[in-house]
Formats: sequence, structure tokens, C-alpha cells
Amino acid sequence: MPRKIIAAVCALVITVSFASCEGNTPAEAPVLTTTETSGTIGTTETTGTTAVSSEPTEEIPETEEFKYKLSNPNAGAEALRTYNYICETFGTAMLSCQQESTWMGSPDYEMDYILETTGKLPAMRGLDFMNNDFDGVVQRSKEWHEKGGIVTICWHTGVKSSGYQESLNDDPDYSKLLTKGTDEYNTLIASWDKAAKALAELRDAGVPVLWRPFHEFDGQWFWWGKGGSENFIKLWQMMYDYFTDEKGLDNLIWVLGYCGDVKKGWYPGDEYCDIIGSDTYDNSTNKKAWDRLVKMDTGKPLAFHECGKLPKMEKFDEDGDLWAWFMVWHTDHITGNNKKNLSLVYNSEKVITLDELPEL
Repeated sequence: MPRKIIAAVCALVITVSFASCEGNTPAEAPVLTTTETSGTIGTTETTGTTAVSSEPTEEIPETEEFKYKLSNPNAGAEALRTYNYICETFGTAMLSCQQESTWMGSPDYEMDYILETTGKLPAMRGLDFMNNDFDGVVQRSKEWHEKGGIVTICWHTGVKSSGYQESLNDDPDYSKLLTKGTDEYNTLIASWDKAAKALAELRDAGVPVLWRPFHEFDGQWFWWGKGGSENFIKLWQMMYDYFTDEKGLDNLIWVLGYCGDVKKGWYPGDEYCDIIGSDTYDNSTNKKAWDRLVKMDTGKPLAFHECGKLPKMEKFDEDGDLWAWFMVWHTDHITGNNKKNLSLVYNSEKVITLDELPEL
């Protein structure tokens, strides 16, 4: 068996379908949801006289069959391919991920540190539209994708865009914010249009995005959680519908990011997300959140989408919580890790790094 887990190669068929077979997820990981259909080869039987053409027959392109489907029924092949890889590896290996910063002299500050410390680069790069850095995030996402890596984007923003302080300080009137035609609603949509334009540029470049908006919503310290669970669900569903149906962003894999508490009553529904996760900075494997997410029984992969100091790999095994990925936060959070342990994690048999990703 290869040293690292590589996703099973999807069968090639002529008609696109979302056929599935029984998964082989280990017992300690939740069973992922698949969709079964009867896939057929795209041939047609005819009777009677058929005109014979001297023109060469046009070869019908082969398309992939995907075992796991996304919430968006019109999801693009790139997003489906990435999502299926995540589903196939979930429970057996974790993707390594690192959040970037852009103010430490180079946007590769964290990546360079990891490479110097471990000899590896993370499989996934975390970016942030914060401070309206749409052009920069798009460019760096394209570059990471060209390296063969996976991209995840979050967004610290106020209602009117901008950055971190606005995300904390804004406190909108949800009765107006969620009502079409109001100034508050129009301001929000104008902000979303900026992000949608950037994500559309990535779509057109063939870059799938693990999109993680409104993170840590149930902590209620950001404006998108201050209105309570019912308003958050309406807000999440509104963005999902707007980006999916009106903007045609078929390259998004929607990541629903709880804080460490994973509070009840905040889930927007299976049809509105693809991956659920939690974060904590308590230097643990986030086992408490894992157990709560498992009990939700969504059939979706689970992500440890923010952390500080990584525990030893043995601890993940002991706790039985091999997440789909872990992502260490930027600057002092990554450099504050024990260098020896960081290297052991990145070189573990159960951690996937950039050089070990298949072509997605």
C-alpha cells in the first residue's frame, strides 16, 4: 500500500451520474452520505433505415462518475473531484492546511516557515478576503492551485466589506438586513457581489474553493452571529442561494464552521452545506466538538478548520478524531508550535502534504 492515502480513481463513463457504492470509512469516523443511481452507458438503439455518413464519427468525451455529491446539484467537475477526494480520505488521513498572513513581508511567510521546519508544504492553503483583498486572494489561489494544492477561503468582513474590526463591531438590524429592498439589504448584497466576482474569476480559472463564510457563528462575537440562530440560518441560506442560483458559482464547496462549542439550533440544513467543522485553540484534538458533530449525523466530512498548537499525532489516534483536515492559524500560531512535533505531524503517515496530493 502506498505510504500515504491517495483517493481512489473515479471510474470513467460516458454519462455523468452520481453513482455510489458502499464506503469503507473506518468505524470511528461518521459514515458519509452517498447517492445511488443506475449509471448507464450513453448508447442509443435505433431501428429502421439509417443514413450512412462519410464524415468521421465525433468521439464522445468521457466524463467522470462521482461517488459523493455536493449540495449544489449543478456543481462543476473540479469541485466534485476535490470533494470526492476529501470524502475518500476522511477517517484515514488528514489533509494539512495552513492559513496565510499578508503582512509579514511575504504572503508565503507561513509556507516558508513550514517548509524550512518540516521539509514539506501543506496540501491546502487558507486565505481571507479580509480588507477587500479580492485581487490578491484570487491571484494567490490561482498560484496555489497551479502548484497542485487545494484552496480554502474565509472572510472577515463587516456588512459593508472591509476587515476584522468591522466583523466584530458591526451589529445590524436583522429585520432590515434580511428584507429585500431595504438600504441595509442592498448594502449587504453590494458587499457580497465583490466576493462573488472574485469567486467567479476562480471558477473561470478552474479553481475549486472550500468556501467558509460566517465562521464561528455560534460564538456570536462576529456580526453574523449576533442576531441569534434563526437569523443566522436565514443569512446563510440567503448567501447560499444568491451565490449558487443567481451567481452560478458551481466551484464552491460550502464549509459550515462552528466554534468549539458546536451549539444546537444553528444548522442551516443538509442542502445548504457540504462539510461541517469546528475550531479551538486549546491545543487539543478538538474531541469534544468532534463528538457533538458526529451526533448531528449529517453524513458529511468533519473539518478542524482552525487551531493553534498541534497535538501529537498519537493523540488524534487515541481520541479517534482524524479530521478531514486541520488548519493552523497564521503568524505566532504556527511559529509557536514545537518544531519537532510540527515536523513529526507533517511527516506522519496519516497526514497528507502538497507533494502527496493526486492531480485533482
